[in-house]
Amino acid sequence: MKYTEAISSEIFNIISKASKELQVDSYVIGGFVRDFFLKRGTAKDIDVVAIGSGIDLALKVSSLLPKKPKVQVFKTYGTAMLRFKDLEIEFVGARKESYTEESRNPEVTEGSLQDDQNRRDFTINALALSLNESNFGELLDPFNGIEDLEKGIIKTPLNPDITYSDDPLRMMRAIRFATQLNFKIEHDSLSAITKNADRLHIITRERIVDELNKIMSSSKPSVGFLLLEKTKLLKQILPELIALKGVEEVEGQKHKDNFYHTLEVVDNISENTDDVWLRWAALLHDIGKAPTKRFSKKVGWTFHSHEFVGSKMVQKIFKRLKMPLNNKMKFVKKMVMLSSRPIVLASDVTDSAVRRLVFDAGDDINDLMTLCEADITTKNPKKFKRYHSNFEVVRAKIKEVEERDRVRNFQPPISGEEIIEAFNLQPCREIGQIKEAIKEAILDGKIPNEHDACYEFMIEKGKELGLTLSE
Repeated sequence: MKYTEAISSEIFNIISKASKELQVDSYVIGGFVRDFFLKRGTAKDIDVVAIGSGIDLALKVSSLLPKKPKVQVFKTYGTAMLRFKDLEIEFVGARKESYTEESRNPEVTEGSLQDDQNRRDFTINALALSLNESNFGELLDPFNGIEDLEKGIIKTPLNPDITYSDDPLRMMRAIRFATQLNFKIEHDSLSAITKNADRLHIITRERIVDELNKIMSSSKPSVGFLLLEKTKLLKQILPELIALKGVEEVEGQKHKDNFYHTLEVVDNISENTDDVWLRWAALLHDIGKAPTKRFSKKVGWTFHSHEFVGSKMVQKIFKRLKMPLNNKMKFVKKMVMLSSRPIVLASDVTDSAVRRLVFDAGDDINDLMTLCEADITTKNPKKFKRYHSNFEVVRAKIKEVEERDRVRNFQPPISGEEIIEAFNLQPCREIGQIKEAIKEAILDGKIPNEHDACYEFMIEKGKELGLTLSE
């Protein structure tokens, strides 16, 4: 059957013309074709396979385009890429692949279209549409990928055990597609992932994190994390999350399963933000609970300082997974550190506590509130409503205090230079003591965040420290 409407864009006619001039067959394959049948919109990334040289085809296509776009050639991989309008088109020669045990990078030889479809990760990604003049738009579907699309199944074209062992990144991709598309991983495929889970060690952490971020960016990330846990992959990537799994009972007292609670929080926050780093904060907000869990007869289960411990763990996790150690990591660390503050504050909303929260959170205060609201996972409707009502009060108080006291990204009204001039000082520790005292007085509400009031306070504090005003 032909699907010419899928390839009606002018670029496909140009590729077809270039193929004819070079006397090579060419096909559009993979995600572009899959997404057409899923009606997911027009993909901006297009993969074209040539039965011959993909590089030569890319160069010929460029020569036929009006502005002759630059062709990026990757000789090592036998691929080439060019951009046309808002499209990114990659050309590759059809190939066979063979793998060694310790690498996901295969030995490559030239092959047929069938060879190229055989090497694809999933049946739904092996769909191809002909760009050849004789059968333009014809679908080539040797593994019944269309049927798997209709049934919502992730399945490998060939033996899944070999497919995942050869390239273990495909295990992450299977779970990512299942999460993004809300598909089921076929039983034999899921079993093969579990069997080959230990093979993940040959994959670079950067590639693993790239797939994790795509799972995290989906509409319901818990689907992916439950599959990662079920297939034993998660314990290799984030053992800190696995440590949260399970419920202990001592003398009739239980604590909640913090693993499943965490996944609920991630799903909750995903309904309100697309920020992948805020979603990471939700995923890691309770990781400090496993190492801080204690039981005493007097108070039951406690997790004292789990936010502090968890924030320290964030940096170690980011470093181990080779994630960015920049402001993104600092943001996640900060969110974990402050994650319980608004919850505690909700039961006693004082101006002083709100000022300190806004001071510590700065421009991230709204993200912090979004995280804390997502942390409400109670199934009791009355409690759920009460907790959210409490957070509405906190948000209103934050707005009121912020408008009045301006402590977000706080800059002290009195500079060190003014203190030096007022008391005729050389650089000394008393200057820092006075600045800290002014900050604390503002946060406690003892003085307004205004220059004149702070100046008077400075004079009083200086006298307490035995300093003398300049003449």
